[in-house]
Amino acid sequence: MNADFLAVLEFWEREKGLSREVLTAAVQEALLSAAKKAVGPARELRVDIDQKSGDIRAFAKLQVAERVISRHGQIALFDARRIKADAQVGDELEVEVTPVGFGRIAAQYARQALMQHIRRAEKALIFTEFKDRVGDVVSGAVRRFDRSDVFVDLGKYEALLPNRERVPTEEYQLGERIRCYVKAVEEGPHGPEIILSRSDPRFVVKLFQIEVSEINDGTIEIKGIAREPGFRTKLAVWTRDEKVDPVGACVGLRGQRVKNIVRELNNEKVDIIRWDANIKNFITNALAPAKLKAFEIDEAHKRVKITVSADQLSLAIGKRGQNARLTSKLTGWQVDIEPEVVVTKGFEEKVAEAVDSLAAITGITREQADVLVHHGLTRLEDLLQADESDLAEIPGLGDQGAAILEAARAEAARRTLKVGETPISN
Repeated sequence: MNADFLAVLEFWEREKGLSREVLTAAVQEALLSAAKKAVGPARELRVDIDQKSGDIRAFAKLQVAERVISRHGQIALFDARRIKADAQVGDELEVEVTPVGFGRIAAQYARQALMQHIRRAEKALIFTEFKDRVGDVVSGAVRRFDRSDVFVDLGKYEALLPNRERVPTEEYQLGERIRCYVKAVEEGPHGPEIILSRSDPRFVVKLFQIEVSEINDGTIEIKGIAREPGFRTKLAVWTRDEKVDPVGACVGLRGQRVKNIVRELNNEKVDIIRWDANIKNFITNALAPAKLKAFEIDEAHKRVKITVSADQLSLAIGKRGQNARLTSKLTGWQVDIEPEVVVTKGFEEKVAEAVDSLAAITGITREQADVLVHHGLTRLEDLLQADESDLAEIPGLGDQGAAILEAARAEAARRTLKVGETPISN
């Protein structure tokens, strides 16, 4: 049993990085409780573990007495002088009080308490090691589930991926290796806990820092990020170096860099956008490839009203408003997108415009223009293609047809000269 006991200590020391002194102290505390049960109410009871052999012995302080009234607190003078030759009545001696078979009994009794002490020591190591690793990306295997929470094996330690930090579109399998962002080291009900996240926007930022060397060395700066985990992310990048294309560097040759990140995010869409200090340009970049027609910018309330043509509205807003919503988060401005209002002219309005157009021709009266329009001749081009006999058949014009056609031809000649033709003079 002692050899087994030492083997257990060596296992915990090797696998969990706990020192032998910490383990031994935890064992002694656990076994002391067992000793009190086995020995009884002895004074100043302590348990000693031999570091080499693993032998477990119990000691208690007993008072030397002529006559022993309480065997738990006293020792006879005769027995005391066998231990210490000059012992006198009233002296206190530390005497071994290890019961027969105590090593086996104590080990069994203390097993549960021992594991609790070891877990507490392990939790203390977690806080010491991981308190400075918040913000890192770690890799581990899915160990177990507790409802919707996932416990991830990081090697020496177990970390928690809570349901609130999971990506809603992802499902995990036991043994599956996943990468996560170390979000915090928190004090939980059972000690410090390593809290992981895959939904935090900073996880995406960290992946870009790992994948894109220009971001890691500071050549390219990430100005902002907006994310709806599992669906879409917008990342705004910028650089002071005019020779560097920040978007192209993040995308990589043949898109390899961003493909690696998208693969890690289980095909979540990632839009890489060029940041611009001009909010109009920034929003235009963020909503690309949608074509925007007009902006109304309210600086005081950080609000932008954008007008787009009807065929661009769905592209600009995105599925369930996602594109516009992420653009608002990314820029910090409220973005409202509305379709362009197209005024449709009524029939009467079109007729009136046609009458006005013909009546503006020198030689054609408004009454004549009204008759012509109501008989289908609405433009100058229509008159130029008509014959005098065609006009003579229209009631109300009669012999006025020749004069109308002459006026139309004169107007056509005038418009031709206006656009640049020069008449030849003799």
